[in-house]
Amino acid sequence: MDIQTFTQVCINALLLGGMYAVISVGLNLIFGVLKIINFAHGELIMLGMYSAYWLTTLYNLNPYISIPIVAMILFVVGVVIERVLIKPILKAPEVNQLLTTAALILVLQNLALILWRADYRGISVYVPTVTLGTLYIPGTRLVAFVGGLVTSLALYYVLMRTDIGRRIRAVAQDPEIASVLGINVSMIQTLTFGLGALLTGIAGSLLIPIYMVNPMVGGTFGLISWIIIVLGGLGSFVGALVGSFIIGFIEAFVGALISLEISRVVAFAIFIAVLFIKPTGLFGEKSRV
Repeated sequence: MDIQTFTQVCINALLLGGMYAVISVGLNLIFGVLKIINFAHGELIMLGMYSAYWLTTLYNLNPYISIPIVAMILFVVGVVIERVLIKPILKAPEVNQLLTTAALILVLQNLALILWRADYRGISVYVPTVTLGTLYIPGTRLVAFVGGLVTSLALYYVLMRTDIGRRIRAVAQDPEIASVLGINVSMIQTLTFGLGALLTGIAGSLLIPIYMVNPMVGGTFGLISWIIIVLGGLGSFVGALVGSFIIGFIEAFVGALISLEISRVVAFAIFIAVLFIKPTGLFGEKSRV
């Protein structure tokens, strides 16, 4: 691999890692606070993609302009899901939680099939390709990369520098102590799940110009999200970002050297190997698992 090809692959890896970051931070936030495994995270991204698609198709609204609308739609969806499905099972056995969110996958997938059938749908958005000599950066992927980083940094700022962020972190660390200190734990849990769903809306709007959407697309994004946050460490914000770029680099380099099909297999293998060495993930702690 020559220097030019190596540099181009590094660029592709960074862009891919940025996109993976935006699909994983919401899932990590939800687990960090509610300590519940939301298997339907990918399906929420699917709903975000469909929302952006229909806003573009029906109202000619650019998907990047529609991000606030799609984000609020998914926030409401997240709040409803948390109140109706998640809240009653927060103190139930873990198997009940797993089965509930797994069942939600089937509900959302079949709802999408009923409403929009199994057709692949996509939109074309013109974003100029950035060229640096012989190197090129696809415009839509650059927007997704920047959007992913901005979203991640904005979430970090909210969590670390705002009052609501401090309340979220307090509930994540110890809900009982947070309640004694006067924090409305139930409200914070609902807000957190809604915020996690809001982030999937942002992800959907950023991804729809790049990927086709269909009722089953959430499975791919959901699986990648789980690999990233488990690799980085469940509940670790930094771990989610680092895990995103690790998977992005693995897939980009293996895809360039061997094939795209093998790249996902290698990423899974490295993921399993890391967990054998450090079961809590790269930045995880035993108390978070």
